[in-house]
Amino acid sequence: MLRAGIVVTGTEVLTGRVADANGPWLSEHLREVGVDVAHICVCGDRREDLTAQLRFLADQGVDLIVTSGGLGPTADDMTLPTVAEFAGTTLIFDATLESAIMNRLRPIADRWENVDWEALRVGIAKQALVPARGEVLDPVGTAPGAIMSADGVLIVVLPGPPHELQRMWPSALDAAPFRALLGEDVTAIEQATLRLYGITEPDIAETLRLAEGELGSLAALEITTCLRRSEVEVVTRFEADAHPLWTRLHEFIQTRHGAALFSADGSTVDDVVARLLNGRRLAVAESCTAGLLGARIADVPGSSAYFLGGVISYANDVKIGQLQVDPQLLAEHGAVSPEVAEAMAEGALKVLGADIAVSTTGVAGPGGGTAEKPVGTVCFCVKTSAGEKAALRVVIPGNRNQIRERATTVALHLLRRLLQR
Repeated sequence: MLRAGIVVTGTEVLTGRVADANGPWLSEHLREVGVDVAHICVCGDRREDLTAQLRFLADQGVDLIVTSGGLGPTADDMTLPTVAEFAGTTLIFDATLESAIMNRLRPIADRWENVDWEALRVGIAKQALVPARGEVLDPVGTAPGAIMSADGVLIVVLPGPPHELQRMWPSALDAAPFRALLGEDVTAIEQATLRLYGITEPDIAETLRLAEGELGSLAALEITTCLRRSEVEVVTRFEADAHPLWTRLHEFIQTRHGAALFSADGSTVDDVVARLLNGRRLAVAESCTAGLLGARIADVPGSSAYFLGGVISYANDVKIGQLQVDPQLLAEHGAVSPEVAEAMAEGALKVLGADIAVSTTGVAGPGGGTAEKPVGTVCFCVKTSAGEKAALRVVIPGNRNQIRERATTVALHLLRRLLQR
């Protein structure tokens, strides 16, 4: 199996100001063409650090290195000359490429005020430098990509903006050096994802231990478990001949954790809820989650077909004025109570004309907790226009942001379970 390393460049990524979107995207798309990603590295805009990353990956015996970023017109964009030096080649000026970049940029620059055309030309000239030995990938923005070879390792150099990298990727795959590396028969590495809710990682670890005793060695399956959004994900990668073993493992997990297993096809709870709604109109009434629940629902493509909207009723006055919650109910039970959660859901049903509504109200902290209602206490209610109801009161651990994020997941699963009745 071919092995690859990815180098994501940029001090903004290294310091966390920008989240890395390219590494995971490349990893998934390399898997689809049968390349196993062994490493994803991040380095800042320093030539010596990038060279060190390239050397590290080459020493690990990878067949392919893919870099992203550092192809822009500024002085800190040093990926191409660094990779060229590592590959033992030089950069040469391509006048045709310079003209193409200028023609692409001129209509945009004409709309700017006080354009420094000389500085712009210098930047474009920098981007028109290409490796003397290697293949150039036509730019989709202003930065071309490149493919070079160093000591038997193929190096693919791609731009940093995700939309440019993704649009350039097919050209990289179609380039002769990449095709030669992949060979004639491209076999994707299969990947399967199970998602479970209501169990812990140790529960799954014990199940996998028992599975190995009953099914035999699971060495042909690369199994990773993680806790994400309060759900346990079991991600398994395997080659085609191990698919029967994966099927048996799936059945084993289904037998032990059927009630907790809500997705076996990679779907998220957001996707599952969208399918289960089946045209029913959904509304939300949020207090402590303050829009996070509605955002999760709206993130699903096509959600406009079933999601009407919601009311963020952080203050009691909004609960009373917008959701028609009885002031006496608030006085007797407090805003964080099952009674008020139910009244909020009922209000959303009426006010928004929904078929089903979900409410959240809680103490996200860090202050506001009491002995009776400590920080992390959240009450949920799901109600339908037909009178069905599901309610829950839990104490969620974590800081303020974690409590609110986790409450959103709990609300979606409460909705899912009612829809699955």
